[in-house]
Amino acid sequence: MQLPDPASAQVRILTVCTGNICRSPVAERLLQAGLDQAVPGGFVVTSAGTHAMVGDPIQPPSADIVRAFGGNAEGFAARQLTSRILRGVDLVLTMTSGHRGEVLKLDASVLKRTFTIREFARMLDVLDDRAAAPGTAETPTEATHDAGKRLAANAEAWRGLPARAAAVRHLSLPSDSSENDVIDPYRRGLDIYRQMEDELAPAIVSILRHARLNAPA
Repeated sequence: MQLPDPASAQVRILTVCTGNICRSPVAERLLQAGLDQAVPGGFVVTSAGTHAMVGDPIQPPSADIVRAFGGNAEGFAARQLTSRILRGVDLVLTMTSGHRGEVLKLDASVLKRTFTIREFARMLDVLDDRAAAPGTAETPTEATHDAGKRLAANAEAWRGLPARAAAVRHLSLPSDSSENDVIDPYRRGLDIYRQMEDELAPAIVSILRHARLNAPA
């Protein structure tokens, strides 16, 4: 009997920015750290840039942000976004709407699972608020000690999540479209890095909150 591929039970998330040295590495490393706690072994988070500074490390101010939130900034090297990287990815989270357009130019098939990270986080907030409303709690899944089953259940839920999130897009629209984007701090002052952190961190927190609330029993 052929055993299932363990990698198929891992949710593959890709974060995307321009140079892949400031914003998307922060999202990658902090999402990976938090998701590892929520569902150990359940996620693989990577990143790439639409015009990557290939091989460069994460920028020092971004590395400081990663470490401040408990992530690991070591061993990072920027890479160029390609259609090959997009193949098989379950969820693409871009830093701006422009990056989303660049992703879709490479592979239009990922349209329904590509979002800016801030808009995706708002959609998850809507879903989680709905689930917490009186009378709307879902029936808990049966607890299992089988790690493989837990990971498979998690993967199934997350692969259906883009469609569920898109269904509540109309309830999570920002007052200004710029609120979908994360500012680019490259070659700018520490105040802009702080603005990047202020825009990005709440989105990461919302995604990790959703993962914790919906982790398989």
